[in-house]
Amino acid sequence: MSKNRIAVYPGTFDPITFGHEDIVCRAADLFDEVIVAVAGSTNKNTLFTLEERVSLAKQTFNAPNIKVVGFSGLLMQFVQEQGAQMVIRGLRAASDFEYEFQLAGMNRKLYPKLETLFMTPSEEYMFVSSSLVREVANLGGTVNQFVSKNVEEAIKKKLGHA
Repeated sequence: MSKNRIAVYPGTFDPITFGHEDIVCRAADLFDEVIVAVAGSTNKNTLFTLEERVSLAKQTFNAPNIKVVGFSGLLMQFVQEQGAQMVIRGLRAASDFEYEFQLAGMNRKLYPKLETLFMTPSEEYMFVSSSLVREVANLGGTVNQFVSKNVEEAIKKKLGHA
């Protein structure tokens, strides 16, 4: 009897972008289940509430082995509760690596059975980040090449550009 291979992809997803989608869909081909873990407790000043971010992420994915869950607290506790063995982290540029490397080390210290898998988004999404999407949208720019239609509409509504 083989055990399910479960991976957690954590983030604030404020908003969820095509880069996030790319990583999740590719990870879903590698694992039996991918849990998109939308972080609630964060130092970031988010545009969307946790509930809104979870809802947008749920609208984005319809594969049977992709699940979206909001969480707050320590990621390693959440990972253990989910029965996961892997955390997926996205790397867009070399500048991401140092911070992600430190996180991976800390996570392994907290939960030694855990592995971290670093994935890069496809080339067309290497420069896309949620913070840049928010900035472009705040300044009245078009973000439809970075996010899905439902996310674009939610951003416009939230910013009063609808």
